[in-house]
Amino acid sequence: MDSPQLALPTVSRRTLLAGAAAGATTALAAPHVAGLTTSRPELTSGLQFGDVSTDAGIVWSRSSVPGRMLVSLTDDTGRTRRLEGPWTDPSRDNTAKLQLTGLRPGARHEVTVSFVDDEGREGERATGSFITGDDTDGATSFVWTGDTAGQGWGINPDLGGMRTYAAMAAPEPDFFIHSGDTIYADGPLEETVIESDGQVWRNLLIDEVTRVAQELGEFRGRHRYNLLDANVRQLAARVPVIAQWDDHETTNNWYPGELLDDDRYTERRVDVLADRARRAFFEYQPLADGHGRRPWTPAGGGRIHRTIKRGRHLDVFSLDMRTHKGPNTANTEHRTTPLLGRAQLNWLIRELRGSTATWKVIAADLPLGLVVPDGELAQEGVGNADPGRPLGREQEIALLLSAIKQYKITGVLFVTADVHYCAAHHYDPSRAAFKDFEPFWELVAGPVNAGTFGPNDLDATFGPRVEFQKVAGEPGESPRAGNQFFGHVDIDSEGVLTASLRDAVGTVLWSREMQPAAPGPIIDTGVHTGSALQSARTRLDALLGV
Repeated sequence: MDSPQLALPTVSRRTLLAGAAAGATTALAAPHVAGLTTSRPELTSGLQFGDVSTDAGIVWSRSSVPGRMLVSLTDDTGRTRRLEGPWTDPSRDNTAKLQLTGLRPGARHEVTVSFVDDEGREGERATGSFITGDDTDGATSFVWTGDTAGQGWGINPDLGGMRTYAAMAAPEPDFFIHSGDTIYADGPLEETVIESDGQVWRNLLIDEVTRVAQELGEFRGRHRYNLLDANVRQLAARVPVIAQWDDHETTNNWYPGELLDDDRYTERRVDVLADRARRAFFEYQPLADGHGRRPWTPAGGGRIHRTIKRGRHLDVFSLDMRTHKGPNTANTEHRTTPLLGRAQLNWLIRELRGSTATWKVIAADLPLGLVVPDGELAQEGVGNADPGRPLGREQEIALLLSAIKQYKITGVLFVTADVHYCAAHHYDPSRAAFKDFEPFWELVAGPVNAGTFGPNDLDATFGPRVEFQKVAGEPGESPRAGNQFFGHVDIDSEGVLTASLRDAVGTVLWSREMQPAAPGPIIDTGVHTGSALQSARTRLDALLGV
């Protein structure tokens, strides 16, 4: 299969690195300087859509100069609305996004974006489209993966760039879940990398990706770098994203309050780095404030965990397993160790209870049953390599699974990335140390353009079994080898879900059809929520011996 052509400015890698060529303007605009004559606004990074539900969504773009965002929105009836978006300037790195509301469910919407500068000159236009969730028919599809531009593997124009993004676009999914590690702020790129077989990998470079990110501009540059890739931009213009963050948006395996022991950093307070990383993430990813009401702004804050309703058959619950995470200990504490945090856990159980969708997809940025060490003694993930009762972070997951069973919540499917290989895990209480839950599936996919690893050990606490996995031929394997992975889910109008795991060119490696749950009795979801949840906690505490 021929690699897609990568539309990039005609500048050398060293010229891009120096930032000196005028031809680089369309890829990465220089900051606006007051008093200097500027050209009309150009769109440096295309456009993106995000968090598209049945009736709302976000449109994002970036201007080469300060300006006001203009949006033209046309639905499938031909009705056109012209909307005025926010003014943007270097304080937001010239990025802007606008909440689109009142959209027609189950319809394709065409969108044109441009900017007008302070002299009233409208600049370059870009056009894209997306499909809203369907309340009636309910059929929908999506892809997911994680891990972009990690382990030194960036945009290689010789190979057509990040070509797995093109493979994800090929089946024309309705949306894309990026399950974290949207950038690698802690992974500098070099101009060339010698692969294990002697081949030379050649990275496109800009200045910001040649060192670890510490300043706000360096975090912004990492996000901007990925949008240099034509495959990424083409997917973004047709397939809205549900963006999550994990560790590499800031630094490897980080947790709040951590102090780095890493000579590459002059700023070693992770909380300071994470604040800058979070701001860049919200500036460059097309997501709202977590409540679905408005785009994030530096003054308004924002929340990463959120619900996106995709119609009759699907709700997506996007988690944040980083912001509230406790320290990376051995993860064997008898007390509950934070992962989601109590507020987010309560939100998730409440949202799951209130969902009437056939399928409830929980988008997690960490797998539940895999052991992910952080050094020799500490654990980064949920599992702790102890097959017994839930300890440490496992206790929050036990509470969640117990609540799903108690409230008779059906159609729960976990999708995730993080570990840089693909796998299908089935969890069953008959194999588990903790048994107060119903069987469920967890599907793992990634990386999309990073080094491939695996497999990780399974922790038996929740009874996982590997039904399928495909891993690297060698640790940190180059994307050239083709072991890049994404998942695909298709739900038909009857609610039958078909999940598959696919490789770098879209070949189906594993597939399974899942039937919707049979209709059952109506469960009261609006009364005594607090007392019922407290009852579940009390029962769980008794099971844990707390």
